[in-house]
Amino acid sequence: MRRISLYSLDSLFGEISKSMTLYIPASDNAGGAVYTKYEDGVEYLNTLNTVKSPKNFFFPHTEDLMEFKLQGKNIDILDIRQESEDFAVFGVRGCDVKSFDILDRVFLSDPVDSYYATRREHGVIISLACTKPSETCFCTTFGIDPTEPMGDISAWMTESHLYLQPVTEKGKALMSKIEHITEACDDSEVLAQKDKTKNILSKLPLKDLSTDAFGSGKTKELFDSPQWAELSQSCLGCGTCTFVCPTCQCYDIKDFNTGSGVIRYRCWDSCMFSEFTKMAHGNPRLTQTERFRQRFMHKLVYYPENNDGLFSCVGCGRCLSKCPISMNIVKVMKSLGGDKNE
Repeated sequence: MRRISLYSLDSLFGEISKSMTLYIPASDNAGGAVYTKYEDGVEYLNTLNTVKSPKNFFFPHTEDLMEFKLQGKNIDILDIRQESEDFAVFGVRGCDVKSFDILDRVFLSDPVDSYYATRREHGVIISLACTKPSETCFCTTFGIDPTEPMGDISAWMTESHLYLQPVTEKGKALMSKIEHITEACDDSEVLAQKDKTKNILSKLPLKDLSTDAFGSGKTKELFDSPQWAELSQSCLGCGTCTFVCPTCQCYDIKDFNTGSGVIRYRCWDSCMFSEFTKMAHGNPRLTQTERFRQRFMHKLVYYPENNDGLFSCVGCGRCLSKCPISMNIVKVMKSLGGDKNE
């Protein structure tokens, strides 16, 4: 384990950015934080969660896939991808780190999504342990330890220092590049910080949230529950929950006519939208109740059934804080799980 004084954070960021593009959480000037390319004048913001998750680095909100050049009856297909630069993302919390495992099982399974795979190959994740988890946090429900955030390099920030520990080969390679500006140290301060954070976690309002009622084999039991109608009654179908979620992976593919050809691009989509998966004969989920049920059944039943029991939620709490009508996965879990306090 190595450390560097917080007064030297800019030196650390500057050293990393010499060999790759570095992104850090910075103020969005609206009370939140967004990942921003590090350069002179960009100030690091020590925030719990960014507004948009780091999923965007590997599965962008929009991305061009290919271009078709038309010349008479001839069509040339051009590979226009540009996702091959080396980059690092600093300050990724443990919940967001876990989301990559969920996305990997989707995009790296056969047939492999080469756009996502290339970005994963070139990206380095520098995670940061939580010290002040929020009342909307419930990552421990899904077996995540926010004091051990993993990633390629795990980091812990105390009042005076940033501690760094490589986890993967990519992490070790990056650590070797910053070794000359860091110093070797023991982990006593890190262990003390972990204890303090775990004490906070034990007092959070959602600490007892359980997944016992969900998972593999629960499809028939939960699909037919009459509670879906009541739970979905106030849902606006706005898709906010899906766009801030670090694990949602729905997308659409569209073509744009440039006048001299066609650019095919991919963009995020949402199962909460009425036109999502619309086919020639119509939409298989015609009501908001059906679309609402699909979202949460996928998170809590369908995904774990097909992925060795792994749930497609990491308890980051973004949907709790952003849903305009306060209908979120916690309320669904409590209601369908039989929580008498719900």
